[in-house]
Amino acid sequence: MKKKLIIFSIILLLVDQISKILVMNLMTLRQSIKIIPSFFYFTYIQNDGAALNILSGSTVIIITISLLALLYIIKLVHDSNIKNKLQLTIYSLLIGGIIGNIADRVIYGKVIDFIDLYIFSYNFPVFNLADSFIVVGSILLIITIIRGEKNEN
Repeated sequence: MKKKLIIFSIILLLVDQISKILVMNLMTLRQSIKIIPSFFYFTYIQNDGAALNILSGSTVIIITISLLALLYIIKLVHDSNIKNKLQLTIYSLLIGGIIGNIADRVIYGKVIDFIDLYIFSYNFPVFNLADSFIVVGSILLIITIIRGEKNEN
């Protein structure tokens, strides 16, 4: 099962990196392409901070925090017995996403973002696939922890 985790994590990392390479090669910085009017755009930006541009300009700190999180997740994987596809998916999403954003920071000094959503006229911060992987993996992890605790009670 852990071999599948490595393969799935690599696939997610490749999908993330290929999407960013395409954006960098097909768009100019700050260019926006309307996909679904008033809802979904591709907008190419570069972010040197973390979520919501927190810690802007602190690349070394962000890389360090990301590496610590990645090492913790790898330790969890190593210490646990991955029992099902949900656990495999959660850990793969987290690992692929974290490595994807670390790669950007190491290679470019910034993260390449391009997914731009407007929901109820609110413009969410622009993000990328790696960010999506991390958020979905985190939400699924929280749900499984809560469900596990409820099952024990």
